[in-house]
Amino acid sequence: MDSQGHKSQYNGLGSSVHASNRDSTVLHHLRPYWELMRLDRPVGTFLLLWPTLAALWLASGGLPPIGILIAFTLGCFVMRAAGCVVNDIADRDLDPHVARTRTRPLADGRLNVVQALICLAILLAIGLAIVFTLNPITRWMALVGLLVAVVYPFMKRFTHLPQLGLGIAFSWGIPMASTAVTETISMEIWLLFWASFSWIVAYDTQYAMVDREDDVRIGIKSTAILLGKLDVYVIAALQLVVLAALLILALMANLNYPYLASVAIIGGLFGYQAFLTRNRERDACFRAFKNNTVVGFFLFAGMALSFLTSSMPQ
Repeated sequence: MDSQGHKSQYNGLGSSVHASNRDSTVLHHLRPYWELMRLDRPVGTFLLLWPTLAALWLASGGLPPIGILIAFTLGCFVMRAAGCVVNDIADRDLDPHVARTRTRPLADGRLNVVQALICLAILLAIGLAIVFTLNPITRWMALVGLLVAVVYPFMKRFTHLPQLGLGIAFSWGIPMASTAVTETISMEIWLLFWASFSWIVAYDTQYAMVDREDDVRIGIKSTAILLGKLDVYVIAALQLVVLAALLILALMANLNYPYLASVAIIGGLFGYQAFLTRNRERDACFRAFKNNTVVGFFLFAGMALSFLTSSMPQ
């Protein structure tokens, strides 16, 4: 190979290296935004998504209209990300003092408030575009849900019951799903809302148990702090309420064996969570919290399979 060939080969290699470096630089700058929106930790997204999909199937009596299904699926991802940004802006002075949150992008200084607000504005614009594909009543419902999501992060400063705020915020997709499909909210949907609300208060109390020592030290309030040694008992009671509501829903909506099997599995998962949290160890409580993504999946799967099997020819 002549010298010109060597030079060409070298230039080609250099271009590849420079391109790789540029890609690495772009990823390096985007990573904090990815973490700010919790796209690296999708547990919360699935906790929001599964009951919302279950509500769509319940309201539709089976597979919902594809456009509405796509809108709600995307909406869950976008609005959960937006909620995380709002939460981190609200907690930017508190997160550095909590072991679990001190590496968040606003807490460790990788992003500033202006950058976070720009990210939030983009997410809200996307959310608005999604909402405008739905009917007017659902748009108004979305506005109420947004207000609840904005208020929730500040509740921990003034009340020991912020978990109730999250219960409403994360369950609000259930009545929205109903209005999107039928423009009404049935008793069955409200019962599913109540089951979801009770479930969320229970699992967010498990989540609060992880941070209890740090929260007490810096003055953050939660149900875990309020309940003290009663925490695991109240969680168990709430989970029993969830199971009772889901069984009543089976009778009201004529849901069949796949749904009943899923409720039985959910009961077993609640028992597993009680075992994990029995000693209130931080890591075990966090594992119990994350296990609720499986609970949500079986809720949706049981609902969808129940309608699928009911529609099959006998």
